[in-house]
Amino acid sequence: MGQTTLDDDELFDEAASEMREDVEESLANAREALPEGDAIWDVDADNTLGVLNGLRSALDPGEAEAHLTDAKKWYTMGERADAFEDADDLAEEIETLDEVFADIADAHEQVSDLASTVPELRGALDDAHDAAEEDEEADAEADADAEEAEAAD
Repeated sequence: MGQTTLDDDELFDEAASEMREDVEESLANAREALPEGDAIWDVDADNTLGVLNGLRSALDPGEAEAHLTDAKKWYTMGERADAFEDADDLAEEIETLDEVFADIADAHEQVSDLASTVPELRGALDDAHDAAEEDEEADAEADADAEEAEAAD
């Protein structure tokens, strides 16, 4: 029975080590898959809507989120199994990446709101200017009619 326990302990230690490696690998993959800073800073667009749509696309976390989820799953399994001797570094890294993802999600939502608001605002501004032009034309026409009426008298 002592030999079986030793083998089980060795297997558990090996599994714990592999689990930690899986968490570290998933965290590294998540960091690597994050959008580059230049992707959200440098844009190539002809107008505001193009800039916003480009930014919204750049703020898509893509596969990075799936990698972080994998890291969290393996970390949770390891913690519940008490497989890690010291996992504070993993917990800190997961928390840091969670904060980055929260920032990305917030920025994506704000950009999405702007991307839908800007065209509406443009339409409202165009309508306001069109109405002002129509008012000016109506006023000019009324003035011309008044001048004609005075000249006819």
